[in-house]
Amino acid sequence: MLRIKGKLGVQDFYDVIFRGDSIKINQDVLQTVQKSFDFLKEFSENKIIYGVNTGFGPMAQYKIKDSQRIELQYNLIRSHASGMGNPIPPMYVKAAMLARLNTLSLGNSGVHISVIELMTSLINKNIIPLIYEHGGVGASGDLVQLAHMALVLIGEGEVYYNGELKQTKEVFAIENLKPITVALREGLAIMNGTSVMTGIGVVNTIYTRRLLNWMICASSAINEIVEAYDDHLSFDLNQTKKHIGQRQIAESMRNHLSDSTLTRKRDHHLYNGNNEVTIFEEKVQEYYSLRCVPQILGPVLDTLNNVERILIEEVNSANDNPIVDVENRHVYHGGNFHGDYVSLEMDKLKIVVAKMSMLAERQLNYLLNSKLNDILPPFVNLGTLGLNFGMQGVQFTATSTTAENQMLSNPMYVHSIPNNNDNQDIVSMGTNAALIAKKVIENTFEVIAIELITIVQAIEYLKVQGKVSSETKKMYDEIRAIVPIFKEDMVMYPYVNKVKEYIINSEY
Repeated sequence: MLRIKGKLGVQDFYDVIFRGDSIKINQDVLQTVQKSFDFLKEFSENKIIYGVNTGFGPMAQYKIKDSQRIELQYNLIRSHASGMGNPIPPMYVKAAMLARLNTLSLGNSGVHISVIELMTSLINKNIIPLIYEHGGVGASGDLVQLAHMALVLIGEGEVYYNGELKQTKEVFAIENLKPITVALREGLAIMNGTSVMTGIGVVNTIYTRRLLNWMICASSAINEIVEAYDDHLSFDLNQTKKHIGQRQIAESMRNHLSDSTLTRKRDHHLYNGNNEVTIFEEKVQEYYSLRCVPQILGPVLDTLNNVERILIEEVNSANDNPIVDVENRHVYHGGNFHGDYVSLEMDKLKIVVAKMSMLAERQLNYLLNSKLNDILPPFVNLGTLGLNFGMQGVQFTATSTTAENQMLSNPMYVHSIPNNNDNQDIVSMGTNAALIAKKVIENTFEVIAIELITIVQAIEYLKVQGKVSSETKKMYDEIRAIVPIFKEDMVMYPYVNKVKEYIINSEY
């Protein structure tokens, strides 16, 4: 049971989204929300407050009659529920709901307490609004996507319920739920924020950390396969660089390889007086995709940690407009809904994830190219060369997918297009950035799945199951349980998809 107290962390999202934990709102939070609502209701009686008694955006110059205030909120929700494209998967929407609930619980939004209560019920009952990918420019928040969430809260629109898409009205009747009370600015407060891009972003970070762990596993295993020297992972070498990420990646790889009998000490082979040798048959140093892993994955780890920090700051911030300040008895108009922080971090994340896919693709190529590794048959083909193809076919998929990642890693952050009668004259495109990062992450799971199958095939060919580290053996057993030993060619896509699904849903 997660208690909503106005402060969430990544682990809280994991517990609710991935483990299905329920949530409960602290009583003091409900009191804070009620005080915020009561104050805004009193404060707005003789003042002009944006979105309470004015129109929206460039229409804010129009005063709204008191008798039409409630209609204004409904009009805003219905008119902006205009998303298109593919539906955002329910787990990402649930993360957005949790992020929005937390923000509204801070008491800076002036919403009716029924918003908090209904959102809590929807999350706990796993009733998830239908929200589409297209529509958000990420400046006045995720207006279009959050309008679909607001639409459900007023009892309209569609929701995912027990795995099926149903009318909200029908599900509310089944679960005995009532729509929220629209009293002041509930439409604007729900819609005017960064919670969709942030919710998607938090899930992206969880999957990226899982990807990174599998990438460390694959990189360690390939060093074993080629019997690499281990000094590039040494504590002393990596301590000469100040970057924390590099040091931690090297440490993780040393731990992974701690009981391996395959990696070698340079002292035993090259520091022992072989001065008469003119040409060394074996490599003195490995290719960069094997030797520079701490330097390549270190920035990935550092970036991921910083992205998490920024996203959690956003989750725990008031990110709508205007901002209600009960303590100072004031309402401030500004731009906390702007998504530039999230947009930039999502672009950073997709860049480092794309680099991970590039590293995986190069390591894969090293294993498949017999002229590079000198120990494996072409394409790690365990069958008859010429007649059979081994991993040749799936390399095309890995290469194609990596190329797509390289293209997708171009930033959204700098692709502002003015809209809304130029009221929103510079925007973040944060939701687009988060969704593209999601795609890059999914692609990278595919590339790493192909690499892991190839690593297992290589271990099979070399018959070193008893020499690899216990961590690599664990990975070998898990992947081999999904993909059989194959010498004869077989249809690969079902196996690649199964491995992809396994590593997406497994923490290494």
